[in-house]
Amino acid sequence: MKLYVGNLSFQITEQDLRELFAPHGTVSDAVLMLDRDTQRSRGFGFVTMSSSEEGQRAIDALNGQNHDGRDLTVNEARPMEPRGPRRDFSSSGGGRSSGGGGGGNSRRRY
Repeated sequence: MKLYVGNLSFQITEQDLRELFAPHGTVSDAVLMLDRDTQRSRGFGFVTMSSSEEGQRAIDALNGQNHDGRDLTVNEARPMEPRGPRRDFSSSGGGRSSGGGGGGNSRRRY
């Protein structure tokens, strides 16, 4: 069972995350989401427990519990929602088209 773990301390490591969940069952995987630039925790991650029973035990024990001064959010992970169409910002040209349409005070106000 894959669990979402939120409101984590920014100083936590993946090893800390494993150790936090280990008393509640076998941790198959622990992944901490990191900031791309700083490589620091983004405050959430995912833990995979080896069974649904162990996952539920971890949710019951840790959801709302204070860890490093923060109340954890622990629940079953849901699939990521599809995002809207991606825009391509790689082309050159300044980003905005310079079509007509008037300038100044030609906008209508309602």
